[in-house]
Amino acid sequence: MSNHARRERLLLVDLLESAGPDAPTLCKGWTTRDLAAHVVVRERRPDAAGGIMIKPLAGRLAKIQGEFAAKPYPELLELIRTGPPRLSLFGIPGADELANTVEFFVHGEDVRRAQDGWAPRVLDPEFADVLWRRLAQSASMNGRRSPSGLVLRRPDGQTAVARKGAPVVTVTGEPGELLLFVMGRQDQAQVELEGDKEAVDRVQTAELGM
Repeated sequence: MSNHARRERLLLVDLLESAGPDAPTLCKGWTTRDLAAHVVVRERRPDAAGGIMIKPLAGRLAKIQGEFAAKPYPELLELIRTGPPRLSLFGIPGADELANTVEFFVHGEDVRRAQDGWAPRVLDPEFADVLWRRLAQSASMNGRRSPSGLVLRRPDGQTAVARKGAPVVTVTGEPGELLLFVMGRQDQAQVELEGDKEAVDRVQTAELGM
């Protein structure tokens, strides 16, 4: 596995383990056990994981995910820790880094920020740049449901357009915070919003993300 994805994987497992199986997360309606089951199904059951994006398959996904959630919690965490099986699409060289770096970072924050007394994670500059590149690549997909124009801006002035249109709302923050914002965690993202007040309010409550 590549370094960033591997590190984020292990950090996610540590957070899930520390929180325990019944802790809340930022994923609506999911406990840490549910989140762990989601991660396992996504990597190990492609026959069901399609339901994440394809609504007609959602019923099968829910069934399979429920079956995994019923497993002992330490077993779920070990399945995440050991990574995808060789026959998984995620086992293809380079796929883990490409598909899981952002996934695991965001889910780690889903666990961290749902707990009392959480503190922001300070990212090293190299990893922040990695997240920024991924954010810029996926901005238009994650921002497609924004009710107004949406621009994401780093403190150094670099920008990515998440949705074209007017009025424009500009969201400024570090790459990790911008990722959380545009992936639907607006309430927890530490960012600043600029623009027409009504447009800002609409963006703040919009269903952003995949």
